[in-house]
Amino acid sequence: MTTVLARYDRLLAAGELRADPAQRRVAERLDQLQRDLEASPPKGSVLWRLLGRKPEPVRGVYLWGGVGRGKSMLMDLLYDTSTVRPKRRVHFHEFMLEVHDRLRAERVKETGDPIPAVAADIAAGAKLLAFDEMVVNNTADAAILSRLFTAVLDHGTTVVTTSNRPPGDLYKDGLNRQLFLPFIALIEARMDVLTLDGPTDYRLERLGGAPTWYAPLGDAATQAVSAAFFRLTDYPPEDRAHVPSCELAVPGGRTLHVPKSLKGVGVFSFKRLCGDARGAADYLAIARNFHTVILVGIPVMGPELRNEAARFKVLIDALYEHKVKLIVAAAAVPEALYPAGDGAFEFERTVSRLMEMQSADYLAAGHGSEGQGDSAAIVR
Repeated sequence: MTTVLARYDRLLAAGELRADPAQRRVAERLDQLQRDLEASPPKGSVLWRLLGRKPEPVRGVYLWGGVGRGKSMLMDLLYDTSTVRPKRRVHFHEFMLEVHDRLRAERVKETGDPIPAVAADIAAGAKLLAFDEMVVNNTADAAILSRLFTAVLDHGTTVVTTSNRPPGDLYKDGLNRQLFLPFIALIEARMDVLTLDGPTDYRLERLGGAPTWYAPLGDAATQAVSAAFFRLTDYPPEDRAHVPSCELAVPGGRTLHVPKSLKGVGVFSFKRLCGDARGAADYLAIARNFHTVILVGIPVMGPELRNEAARFKVLIDALYEHKVKLIVAAAAVPEALYPAGDGAFEFERTVSRLMEMQSADYLAAGHGSEGQGDSAAIVR
């Protein structure tokens, strides 16, 4: 049996990882979890029947920390090395979409509370259930998570999940948050909460010192920003037709379509963000929900694009204040985006920010700003 630690040590020896005590402690815990899973009786086995009850599931792990610290990589080591069956790895947003679809189907049957039946189906399909990027941003999810996952765990499924937030910060300031508090208590009671916030931002390193601004527009720029997306998200380029999208909720009941949204990286077009009538609320929603924004199709601007340039300035201000990494395909370098004419002087501040956003110090800064709220949410 290949173990989590054996695979981890091979990555260290190959130079793909750096020695990181916090990361190794997580690898050791997941290695033990793997061994416990291999030793536990299969669902529905003779031992289950002899016991006359379902044995306690192997205790899972809630792994949280800053972006790029290796959370998903470590979870994938567990998932890939584990021989338990059945097992499932899924992005948390996709999973919740599926849950709500199943709940609707159960309600049509009019057989009572749909949650137990859905939980039983989920548990039947996974002795090990691995979630990437747990985040809770809407009331519909918050209201059902405690009952759903209590039932899933009671059926003997082990849950492992990554998140950028500690359990107590999930759904922070959300509507009717009291409905969600039992889920936080469930995580803390039935899973080990581990923190991973080591010194190396591997996601930033995946940029490999490559530029974040590509000009002029054309195939080369398009290919460069596309490659950056796949490096940052670990998504297989050969499956590019199936990259997840999302709808970003904006205060006031509106939504903004994000054509590519994965692991905190959002892809947008200049035309969609700055050509349409959007404002600060839209841009703040983006800044709060994405640590990296890839923006394509930025044209050279002038007085004839005054409105688009004004929106672009507000967008850049929001991204800058929240330390969002920006990767761009544009018609020109920042200082040539608004070369002359009425409005060029006012654009100089934006140019200055765009230049700073390419600096090593800016790229090394953590996402977010002091005191930011959670007024926006990703919904599906």
